[in-house]
Amino acid sequence: MRSTVLPIAITMGDPSGIGPEIVAKFFARRLVEDATPGEGEAQPAIVIGDSLVMRHALTLLRSQLRLRTIAAASEAACEPGTIDVLASSRLDTLPPPGKVNAPSGKAAFDAIALAIDLAVTGQVAGIVTAPIHKESLAAAGFGYPGHTEILADRGKADRVAMMLANDEIRTVLVTIHCSLREAIERADFPAQMSAIRLAHAGGRALGIAAPRIAVAGLNPHAGEGGLFGSEESEIIAPAVAAARREGIDASGPWPGDTVFMQARAGRFDIVVAQYHDQGLIPVKYLGLDKGVNITLGLPFIRTSPDHGTAFDIAGQGIADPASLETAFDYACRLAATRDQDHRHG
Repeated sequence: MRSTVLPIAITMGDPSGIGPEIVAKFFARRLVEDATPGEGEAQPAIVIGDSLVMRHALTLLRSQLRLRTIAAASEAACEPGTIDVLASSRLDTLPPPGKVNAPSGKAAFDAIALAIDLAVTGQVAGIVTAPIHKESLAAAGFGYPGHTEILADRGKADRVAMMLANDEIRTVLVTIHCSLREAIERADFPAQMSAIRLAHAGGRALGIAAPRIAVAGLNPHAGEGGLFGSEESEIIAPAVAAARREGIDASGPWPGDTVFMQARAGRFDIVVAQYHDQGLIPVKYLGLDKGVNITLGLPFIRTSPDHGTAFDIAGQGIADPASLETAFDYACRLAATRDQDHRHG
């Protein structure tokens, strides 16, 4: 029996990494959950990827799950114990596990591209992406530094931002995948405003009525009154003031070495961090199993696990699907909030 709810599309990730394995484990756990009586209809899910790769993942895990190939998202039955796979590629041979290679890069990209097309055209409720490898993408001829840039380009989004979240803190990045030197140059006034606005919208999407947003400084001690840099007084503070004039509950700049402790203690809902490691280290330190990446600014929902392809353990059947499960839960939460907004809008 087909679901009346649009499915969430889960991309398989890099075939040479742990992506297909954690996707298979995710569905295996859903088999148990779906067998437990509950209220309402469970959120359906389909896999976007390669049938050969996903069958191999099931064999690796000695799983009792059945794989069913579908030609369109609307054909998904989402029956307990079955993985519906919408083919984005048709590999003749399995790529080697744990190694950078062009076929894996292309298959991973093809899955993302198809998932985006489905999301843009309203055929799925959102996207959850398993990890990809940037070097494999490059080997396949794709010049994107990561998922976020692919999503922004193909989703035709002018401004996007990464929100990394777990049970304790949330952070949105002003700059993403670039060198630290380049990040300093990119963290200008428009970038600050974009990140603050997206953080506000992201918090609202998660059901926070008036998100309290702390903006971290770029320099040590948030510049220490100009002793360690002028970016705080010349760029960040004016952006915070402008955001407040727009009705956003923003404050800062706060020293980067203490602002996350304050957020964890409940003073702030979201921290806007200036560059990749400033924002991601605190989230990942608290545990990869519950971390999730949410892309803000897209015309559709996208979440992902907060870890990479783990080439060192790929093909061994020992990868933990917890972060993928959390990413799926966040996608469901965002979809539910969006549907409520549409009904009341």
